[in-house]
Amino acid sequence: MRTQVAIVGAGPAGLMLSHLLHLQGIESVVLETRSRAAIEATLRAGVLEQGTVDLLTETGVGERLAREGYPHHGLYFRFDGNNHFINIFELMGGKTVTVYPQHEVIKDLVKARLEADGDIRFETENVRVSDLDSNMPKVHFRHAGQDYELDCDFIAGCDGSHGVCRPAIPANALKVLEKVYPFSWFGILAEAPTVEKLIYSYHEKGFALVSSRTPQIQRMYFQVDPNDNVNNWSDERVWSEFHARLDGEDGWTFHEGRIIKKDIIGMRSYVVEPMQYGRMFLAGDAAHIVPPTGAKGMNLAVADVAHLSEGLNHFYKTGRGELLDAYSAKCLRRVWRAEHFSWWMTSMLHRFPEDDKFQQRLQLSQLRYVTSSKAAAYSLAENYVGFE
Repeated sequence: MRTQVAIVGAGPAGLMLSHLLHLQGIESVVLETRSRAAIEATLRAGVLEQGTVDLLTETGVGERLAREGYPHHGLYFRFDGNNHFINIFELMGGKTVTVYPQHEVIKDLVKARLEADGDIRFETENVRVSDLDSNMPKVHFRHAGQDYELDCDFIAGCDGSHGVCRPAIPANALKVLEKVYPFSWFGILAEAPTVEKLIYSYHEKGFALVSSRTPQIQRMYFQVDPNDNVNNWSDERVWSEFHARLDGEDGWTFHEGRIIKKDIIGMRSYVVEPMQYGRMFLAGDAAHIVPPTGAKGMNLAVADVAHLSEGLNHFYKTGRGELLDAYSAKCLRRVWRAEHFSWWMTSMLHRFPEDDKFQQRLQLSQLRYVTSSKAAAYSLAENYVGFE
């Protein structure tokens, strides 16, 4: 087999890259170990920055997003028993964020690629990459009972943090920077009327978050010990914990409903430098992970492949590789801004094991400042909608 760009992984990064390359007349093959049904059914949160919404819309895959997405013009910080609103839409001159789950983005991209006769190989096996530092790297895989060797000009490693692409790079060619947080998030999906805004809560028992998937589906989280287990939490205990962390003096509360999913999400930051080796480029979770507090994961993946498609398009039009050579440096500037913002949000809102009263007072002071200073609120809003 032969193609111009081999893309390993059919998550948001891989599918968006294939879509962008198609619009530029560049061939690609996407290889995915899971089935189409599996990737379209994997429930993942999705808070889309303005730039992500704009790109999906401009490239023709934003019709359902415009119809079903849930714009949030601001967010609340909940502390001292009250909600404190930051109007992102107003501060950013009309820019905002939109809640639209990641699996819905994947559905839209898969549909667009298949309607354009795109080559997506689901349920591939034994995927591995080779000859990365040559002019013709290769991807080896098994599909439908047959072994293949895919020759290509470039490989895009979009196969996540547990994929095969990043480990194929020599260890001495990479620098890995990582921070593991001493807590996790216990998350639920519940059938209940949702609130209009995202609510980030700081409480002495720990962090909590109220968000939405649809007007009738709530996604809610609270901070737990990283060694906790879903089986320890009955529905009754879950709702009791949310009430303890969210009820306050102002009388505000949330709606309970039937819990349809429970999970525990680890919290860590992870960055690989550089994000390229030879003719292979890493994108999305294969290159970096952010804690979900800042809502940056999918947005960084889309930004990565927007840069990568620009470099590939330039290469095929001019034969020059300067934009591809600059790919990692350009992406990492945005990645580290997002990492810092996510770390800052996480540090401000969570209880840490070593916290004392002094640290708690500092956190409350920061929250009061962010919600009372226009300059501080502007900085948060600028980062939340996507700092360019």
